[in-house]
Amino acid sequence: MLTEIYIENLAVIEKAQIPLCRNFNVFTGETGAGKSILIHGINAVLGQRVTKDIVRTGCEKAVISALFQNIDENVKSVLSELGFDDDDELLLTREIFADGGSTARINHKTATVGALKRLGELLIDIHGQHDTQLLMSSDRHMEMIDRFGGDDSLLRSYQESFRTLQKKAKRLSLLVKQSQEQQKKADYLKTLVADVEEIGLKMGEEDEVANSLERLMQSENIISALRSAAAAIENDDSSNAVSLIRDAEISLDSQSEYVDEAESLGSRLKTTELELRDISETLRNIADNMELDEMKLAQLQSRSSVIRELTRSYVCTGDELVRRCEEAKAELQNMEDNASEIEELRREKAQLLTEVSNRAKALSNYRLETAKRFTTSVAEQLQFLDMPGVRLEVAHSAGKLTLQGMDRMELMISANKGESLKPLAKIASGGELSRIMLALKCVIADKDSIPTMIFDEIDTGVSGRAAQKIGIKLRELGSVRQVLCVTHLSQIGIMAEHHLKIEKKQENERTSTKVTPLDFEGRVREIGRIMCGEPPSELILKSAREELIRVHPQFAKENTN
Repeated sequence: MLTEIYIENLAVIEKAQIPLCRNFNVFTGETGAGKSILIHGINAVLGQRVTKDIVRTGCEKAVISALFQNIDENVKSVLSELGFDDDDELLLTREIFADGGSTARINHKTATVGALKRLGELLIDIHGQHDTQLLMSSDRHMEMIDRFGGDDSLLRSYQESFRTLQKKAKRLSLLVKQSQEQQKKADYLKTLVADVEEIGLKMGEEDEVANSLERLMQSENIISALRSAAAAIENDDSSNAVSLIRDAEISLDSQSEYVDEAESLGSRLKTTELELRDISETLRNIADNMELDEMKLAQLQSRSSVIRELTRSYVCTGDELVRRCEEAKAELQNMEDNASEIEELRREKAQLLTEVSNRAKALSNYRLETAKRFTTSVAEQLQFLDMPGVRLEVAHSAGKLTLQGMDRMELMISANKGESLKPLAKIASGGELSRIMLALKCVIADKDSIPTMIFDEIDTGVSGRAAQKIGIKLRELGSVRQVLCVTHLSQIGIMAEHHLKIEKKQENERTSTKVTPLDFEGRVREIGRIMCGEPPSELILKSAREELIRVHPQFAKENTN
């Protein structure tokens, strides 16, 4: 419940501390006194858009605060989610600076304007001329019917299934699109895998074949070199190494009796001769065992050619091609998995579509039953509000499935007997629209969790008995919700439990607006002013006094005249 509003330097309001009661509160005042500024201030503290022009001329900033008490669990839950203390008392504050900036606070702690707006939607429901136009929108009619019904289980179960269907459909659409885009790539990947698997290319094989081929191609040169080396050591020619060493041995032996070292040197040459003969024999053995394998060479050349042709085609090395082949297999497997998922999703989507359609039909049937009770209740309210010939029906049509179901519902009304039913949007009279809006709010008031309702311009186009009936309904509404109403009609002002006067005053050559709670005598004078203007006659004041006592018997003790 909103218990107090504080406004400072907001347009013509210099400073105002406005206490409120828990039931029906009314604001009155002459045209231009600043009643609309009060509504602007409340909108500002609820996080709505404001401009710097709203700051009082010559002031640095405007300040608006709203104090709420006994807040419900929904508000506490949001406070906790936003990181604020969830006490039973809540203070919202908005400062608007003359340079265009603004700040927000929740329970004296800095907050965002978005946080104020989110809380405001749970705390206050404001209805003005703009809101009356919104009620003429057919999109709002079904929302009101759902709220009137009170049981949202069918809607919630439908929406749960619908959201699941949306997710499945979105995933299916994505996979189908990916599948279409990947089809050409899949053909390429399949060709790559087939080419690699056809030749059986292995990791490291390209280098292994090249090295083996190189060795085979060098075998002839190696054999020739080994045999030449062996021949240089020992062959039939007298110029080989062994023959020369042997000649040296003979020469040394012939001089052994004259040279002491000749014998030992001859012995060393003999050892060298034997070593060279062994080396020569080993070289020949190696050469003999290194026979040139022409068949192996041809095989390796063919294999090298196949590998080279494939790697050239894919512009990469053999090892890179093997890696790309493995990656291609994994990607193709993923595509196959996607194909399987697509089929599964199509099956699930079909099942969900049937489920959603069935739930939409059940929801539609419930809405049609609710709509009958809703129109009956609204018609009863309108009959009381001096529209006895009113007739209401709900035009229903079924369309495509949306988050709200498959229904399109629009209130059709005949305001007078004999007139055909027309869409609510076709009602031209402001007085009729005001009463219809009030009737709609009355029938859903006990289904709404928002504790405070504000009515601005609810009395547009009405007077006399209709105005009195509106006042009675607002008073009734105040028994289940806190109601604030800005009005210029005495019939409505009389019905309020708490009456505040908004008036302009001239002080120090400046105009300022004051908001004053009225006592009984103050209410008598204000009601009298509304009835006939300034100054009210004694007869008018007497009439105002009698009406206030009739509606509020507790004032009888204060009536001393």
